[in-house]
Amino acid sequence: MSKRILIVGGVAGGASTAARARRIDESAEIIMFEKGPHVSFSNCCLPNHLSGMIENSDDLVLMSPEQFKNQYNIEARVNSEVIKINRDKKTITVRDLESQKEYEEVYDKLVLSPGANPIIPKIDGHNKSHVFTVRNVIDIDKLNRYIRNGKVRDVAVIGGGFIGVEVAENLQLSGLDINVALVEAADQIMAPFDYDMAQLLHKEMMEKGVNLIVGDAIGKVDDDHIELASGKKVPAQVVVMAIGVRPETTLAREAGLEIGETGGIKVDHNYLTNDRDIYAVGDAIEVYNKLTRTKTRLALAGPAQRQARAAADHMYGIPHRNTGVIGSSCVKIFDMNAASTGLTEKAAQKAGIQYDFVYIIPGDIVGIMPGNSQFHFKLIYEVPTGRILGAQAIGKGNASKRVDVIAAMIMMGGTLEDLKELELCYAPAFSTAKDPVNHAALVALNILNGQFRQVPVTKVRELVESNACIIDVREKHEYERGHLLNAINIPLSEFRNRTSEIPKDVPVYLHCRSSQRSYNAIMALQHMGYNNLYNVSGSYLGICCYEYFNDQVSGREKIVTEYNFN
Repeated sequence: MSKRILIVGGVAGGASTAARARRIDESAEIIMFEKGPHVSFSNCCLPNHLSGMIENSDDLVLMSPEQFKNQYNIEARVNSEVIKINRDKKTITVRDLESQKEYEEVYDKLVLSPGANPIIPKIDGHNKSHVFTVRNVIDIDKLNRYIRNGKVRDVAVIGGGFIGVEVAENLQLSGLDINVALVEAADQIMAPFDYDMAQLLHKEMMEKGVNLIVGDAIGKVDDDHIELASGKKVPAQVVVMAIGVRPETTLAREAGLEIGETGGIKVDHNYLTNDRDIYAVGDAIEVYNKLTRTKTRLALAGPAQRQARAAADHMYGIPHRNTGVIGSSCVKIFDMNAASTGLTEKAAQKAGIQYDFVYIIPGDIVGIMPGNSQFHFKLIYEVPTGRILGAQAIGKGNASKRVDVIAAMIMMGGTLEDLKELELCYAPAFSTAKDPVNHAALVALNILNGQFRQVPVTKVRELVESNACIIDVREKHEYERGHLLNAINIPLSEFRNRTSEIPKDVPVYLHCRSSQRSYNAIMALQHMGYNNLYNVSGSYLGICCYEYFNDQVSGREKIVTEYNFN
């Protein structure tokens, strides 16, 4: 007798489960239930409709119910809300949202993929007609039409995660005569990046015209403005709530299914709930973090699709090896490509993992090639093992490629030694002979093995304000174009004849443009008997990128004579 598989939710997780089950079993009866009017839409591309990059909202819909039926013999019922699971009878209760009629359907196996709901803070004005969320095609179409009605001058996007940042970016790129503000309660946007790396994204948003406000939460929505917790008022005839998402667990809770410690549906390694005939996948579940060895939630499409395949396989006795998640993601913010994987410093600290990191700024491709640009790369590793824990990359070049390499290394338990010897593709138009990931491993091994010491860009302001001994080894003409306020210029080409100017009785901090020349100076000086030397990680370029945004928005005194981002 053929299986009857019912699936709640028809987007990434649900549709993928259905398609996999069909490939395994041609005789199965498979029915998907979707509360909204569309199944299998590209939710990751929703913000791109606002800029016109995806001109027609209908193009966001990848498959219609008719296509599912004709191509896969899968029945997709839209505008159909599953309101109850009757576990004792192995049925679900469905409400047809067009007729409001309710009916029951029996299942052999049930899959829950209801996704997550946008978080809307219960503040004054949160339910006004000009407050929007972005969860599906209907949402983005309504928002786009409202903004383009000609009466909107200012839009405030609340939340600096993926959706908020991409909505703000696409509105700024829309060509409309509107002002876009992005408000984030935390001190940075994009939580998958550490604070130092996020400053590159802050700078990019600001330079592209977005009014970026961090460290201030929304407090109230009025008709033509929002009021922040600080009391600041920001003009807004449209407010987009993108604070975050909460797993949709109502159906599971009411059915007596276990909810995990993170608030997501609890599942085993095969994505089974505590009911042996009910699976759950996607944004609604909690998953296992491979690195911290704790439960977490991860609202990403890639893991959801793998979970869907594993759940369908398990229904038919096909084994699955659950390796856990590491949280690999990427985003494009105007001209910058940004990617991250594994643990940030914050996450490593929270997990109690002893770690260190390196921050390098090599070229993304060979420097004499057209289109070359600087590439900011941060590699986090465990001390003392050298096990790779995470990476973050930001630049105009191929950030996701480098981070994907690190993601593979993490999943395979790779170390700095493994990464150092990793053989990668090279041609001048694509990379450098020593790829940035290999370069990072070499620097990290030097630090781990005690070849030299470093200080991060986050500590440089403190060094300047305390009048520490800082030596700039760039050439004189570079120094004159901008330097740290108290830095002494002893170029690499001159330092061997000027060692008498370098003290041995106090810590000495050296930097150049991107830390390569200062590293060479340190190695030479150490051979000359100097043992209190520190290389400034990221050097002058990293310092300028780190300091710029906060200098501009706070009006604080600069620690550089001039910024230099080249």
